[in-house]
Amino acid sequence: MKEFYSNGKLLLTGEYFVLDGAKSLAVPTKCGQDLTIESINEPQLIWNSFTNEGECWLEAIFDLPKLRLFSATFEAEEDGGNDTLAEKLKDILVETRKLNPSFLNSEKGFSVKTNLTFPKNWGLGTSSTLINNISNWSEVNPYKLLQNTFGGSGYDIACAENDTPILYTKNSVEPLVEKIDFNPTFKDQLYFVYLNKKQNSREGIQRFKALKGNLTTEITQISKLTDEFVKCTNLTDFEKVMKVHEQIVSKTIQLKTVQEELFSDYFGQTKSLGAWGGDFIFATGNENTPNYFNKKGFHTVIPYQDLIL
Repeated sequence: MKEFYSNGKLLLTGEYFVLDGAKSLAVPTKCGQDLTIESINEPQLIWNSFTNEGECWLEAIFDLPKLRLFSATFEAEEDGGNDTLAEKLKDILVETRKLNPSFLNSEKGFSVKTNLTFPKNWGLGTSSTLINNISNWSEVNPYKLLQNTFGGSGYDIACAENDTPILYTKNSVEPLVEKIDFNPTFKDQLYFVYLNKKQNSREGIQRFKALKGNLTTEITQISKLTDEFVKCTNLTDFEKVMKVHEQIVSKTIQLKTVQEELFSDYFGQTKSLGAWGGDFIFATGNENTPNYFNKKGFHTVIPYQDLIL
């Protein structure tokens, strides 16, 4: 039996701009996804994906070596249904074989299981952890596989592979990934708040591309803010950097900041993460922070140190 594991991810700075080469701060999470492979006698790939609660949300069977989708069952509430999910999985496997022609190209079969250790709707990297695990299994470049399937900047792949915070810069070849010691002394005053809905990052990226124009100045500003973010030694300066970062992104994508939209009366500073409008936000605060967000209807409030590696 073979087993692989990849970390989940959060992008603390550089959302959207990371696509165009802005230096960004990303952090791997304590939760992620594993993938286990066992050989079987039948010439099939039997695939089962499980939630963090042990429920099977996708089962797909492929004939080998043709990689023909034989059957699929799925979680009924899953967006797009089983056909979309199973076909997407097939696309990933086909693209993997293009990068490594020997991958799944035999009469030998496999039983594969994936297990998430975070709720699937949290947006912590269900796709990126899968891509990274399959890449490790097939021994292909995970950044190339990501580009050929889901697309994106690749910061999530870097988080999947690293157990420390990183500075990430996308370029035309291999990304620049720098491991750093991001361990703010005020981390007990930092929280992640789930906004109760999964955001489609691809839609957010499309909006960004449609509105962005020439971003040379903004990319430089975001990169500089990332450096300042890492160097902050007190919460007051940290909150100032968060606020400036929010204003730059808000102006570019023509959306209100999350503080303006939802939390104008909050005593701390909030910042959107990833595609604006869903998934997690970042918040400074204190022991009253969970109560504030709970009263607003947001019941998943996680202290920084409980989520980040």
